[in-house]
Amino acid sequence: MTEALKEEKSDTREVIPDPQELTKIYAEVAARAAKVLADYIHQQLKRGLTPPADELGVAQTYLQMMAKLLANPYRLAQAQIHLMWDYFNLWQHALLKMMGVHTPPVAEPAKSDKRFKAKEWEENFIFDFIKQSYLIAARRIQELVSCLEGLDEATQRRVNFFTRNFIEAMSPSNFALTNPEVLRETIRSGGQNLVNGLKNLLRDLEEGGGQLKIRMTDPTAFVLGENIATTPGKVIFQNDLAQVIQYAPMTQEVYRRPLLIVPPWINKYYILDLREKNSLVRWLVSEGHTVFILSWVNPDERLAQKGFDAYMREGVLTALEVIEQQTGERVVNAAGYCLGGTLLAITAAYLAAKRQKRFATTTFFTTLTDFSEPGELGVFTTPEMVAELERRMAERGYLEGSEMASTFNLMRANDLIWSFVVNNYLLGREPFPFDLLYWNSDSTRLPAAMHSFYLRKMYLENKLVEPGGIEMDGVAIDLRKIRNPCYFISTVEDHIAPWKSTYRGARHFEGAEVTFVLGGSGHIAGIINPPAANKYGFWSNPIRPLPEDPEEWLRGATYRAGSWWPHWQEWLVGFDATKVPARDPAAGPLPVLEEAPGSYVRVRV
Repeated sequence: MTEALKEEKSDTREVIPDPQELTKIYAEVAARAAKVLADYIHQQLKRGLTPPADELGVAQTYLQMMAKLLANPYRLAQAQIHLMWDYFNLWQHALLKMMGVHTPPVAEPAKSDKRFKAKEWEENFIFDFIKQSYLIAARRIQELVSCLEGLDEATQRRVNFFTRNFIEAMSPSNFALTNPEVLRETIRSGGQNLVNGLKNLLRDLEEGGGQLKIRMTDPTAFVLGENIATTPGKVIFQNDLAQVIQYAPMTQEVYRRPLLIVPPWINKYYILDLREKNSLVRWLVSEGHTVFILSWVNPDERLAQKGFDAYMREGVLTALEVIEQQTGERVVNAAGYCLGGTLLAITAAYLAAKRQKRFATTTFFTTLTDFSEPGELGVFTTPEMVAELERRMAERGYLEGSEMASTFNLMRANDLIWSFVVNNYLLGREPFPFDLLYWNSDSTRLPAAMHSFYLRKMYLENKLVEPGGIEMDGVAIDLRKIRNPCYFISTVEDHIAPWKSTYRGARHFEGAEVTFVLGGSGHIAGIINPPAANKYGFWSNPIRPLPEDPEEWLRGATYRAGSWWPHWQEWLVGFDATKVPARDPAAGPLPVLEEAPGSYVRVRV
């Protein structure tokens, strides 16, 4: 027997599982499956086995879509003819390829599409045919439903969103028998990958209490304060809603004006302090800023009546008082991220109305203030959906964090759902340790009163851009009264705060000197973009006032490679570069309550 045959036999023996061990695994899986199913059925019986509610209005949306399609039989017939011709061309391409003739494909995935990266999708005749059949159908279906005459804009947006999610779910890469990588792994492991995948599926069902909670990363790979959220600092204040963290200096001198960061409370603050190499907080401290950040509480039913004004009053305004006590500085630079930026804008307008100068500058990371075109989040903020959310929140006192997380995941289903279905359940692998996905899985609740106000006054009614459209503590909010310089950083691929919508909001700051910058990538990666990574790049345009058309602004913008962080730093210190001795949080007048990252951020739902 040759050495090659010996090696092949040895490899075969290694990948075939022991029958007794396999039997034991199947018995264990069967027992766990029976328990999970029994528990799930018991829960449904207790609830009365009610049929699933169509909370997103999918059925109504598609009834309207079908009515418009049937009213235009010519368009439907035209789409069918185009589809037929595409398949005819595919059959012709397949026959030529089978005979060894190279012909260009009829349909190709986008270069960024990771579903079809395995070589078999290109080289194997059968899988290439399956891939192109799917891509043809996907393209023609999307074309058919994307521009229906007679549908209002909101319904059209829902049709596009639901159709895209259906098409993504039906990808051949999501099924064991039509995914070459899964088939290859099944043969190599003797089916062990499918056994492991079933165990992973049952584990995720158990952890989700009967609802599928897909594990995106290894939850044991990160520990707050040890290998994530590690920038040294002290908690120097806390109340019912937030802790205030002051970070320890890394330079001999610091800029006189402290910097307050207002993160969103939809997720936790440490997206801005992940690991040392990508921490915006650490970078700012190393550049000489005295950085304070709000770490919001993860609320329960006791905080059900905390409204948006409470987040302003007990959050931002209280933090300003804390900073003044700690540093003696009444006027600060401030930055807000996403919903935190919306709160910062409201606070700045509130203080302007009261003629109090507390902000030297304000910076807004991917922040919506004009909600007239909120992008795909508009699918989830219809009057019917908001009423349903309010009903749920009235029962519990808060919106469950997993529900908000599921909404965001649906907006990028290929990356945040189906890639993990394939990896965890079909390939039977554990997810890769990834700090950003660990943070993404660490969801937070939202108080009922605050969230209802936010959805109704902003998403449904778009009152923030109306002078006096909303009130905070009896004060009419008018963004036009803000006078301090403002810096807006948005990202070109943002699916949560579309850049043209954030640009539209920036134009409402009529009394301020506004700088608008457009970064590469999306809502998270475009902001957490350290200079050392040298990724993405950004566009800037000094024109003032901002043109009405965002495309006009972009045509006149200059592109620069690399991170936008140094550009922002230059803008910040351009207003005041005065230095003072470094401020040690442990030596300040306020007592240290605990070490950063603090206890509020450790509470998981």
